[in-house]
Amino acid sequence: MLRDQIKESMKTAMKAKDEVGLATTRLIQAALKDRDIAARSKGNMDGIGEDEILGMLQSMIKQRRDSIEMYEKGGRPELAERESREIDVIETFLPEQMGADAVNAAIDAVVKELGATSMKDMGRVMAVLKERHAGSMDFGKASGQVKARLGS
Repeated sequence: MLRDQIKESMKTAMKAKDEVGLATTRLIQAALKDRDIAARSKGNMDGIGEDEILGMLQSMIKQRRDSIEMYEKGGRPELAERESREIDVIETFLPEQMGADAVNAAIDAVVKELGATSMKDMGRVMAVLKERHAGSMDFGKASGQVKARLGS
């Protein structure tokens, strides 16, 4: 489903002569192909699943946000703008992102469910959050919130 959406987006970008959209969807396709090849070597002949694709897209967004920060520090606003436009394209494939209240509620529920009390439980909490909210939660921010809860 998501794979088809990415292919259709690439065709649409080609027809519209949308340079950034086309380049970004090609990057997504290349990353997807790399991950599929890696999955096949581990015995998964169908390639990666939807959740893994969503995780890959989120990591691509994180990379671009890091790049934007570096470009802005380096005085390259035109490159930062392109990265920002790439993020816009990638986000079209992600489900609606959870708001701060929803993220807090999800973290609270998982912490309570697992009986997590210390930093030793952080990995388990994050694993459950990633399983349940792949694609709809910014795990970089969620990680900081989980640390704050378990560290206190």
